[in-house]
Amino acid sequence: MTDHPALVTRPAGPAEPAKYLSVNADGALQWVADPAKATAFASMREAARMALRLPAAVRAFGLPRDVELHAYA
Repeated sequence: MTDHPALVTRPAGPAEPAKYLSVNADGALQWVADPAKATAFASMREAARMALRLPAAVRAFGLPRDVELHAYA
C-alpha cells in the first residue's frame, strides 16, 4: 500500500483564501496560504490525526497534497 502525502487545511470564508498548516522545526504551528509551503504529512491518516489534535475552535481536516498544489497553481 502506498501512502499519499496530505495537508491539513481549515475552511475558507467567502472572502478569505484557504489556509494550510505549517509545522516549524520547533513544533510551532502557523497557517499559510500557499500549499507548497505547508507541512506535507505522510498520509491522509496522519493529516487527520494532526487535524484532530488542534484546538476544538479550529475546524480542520486533511486533503490530498497533489490535488491542492494543482488547484493552487
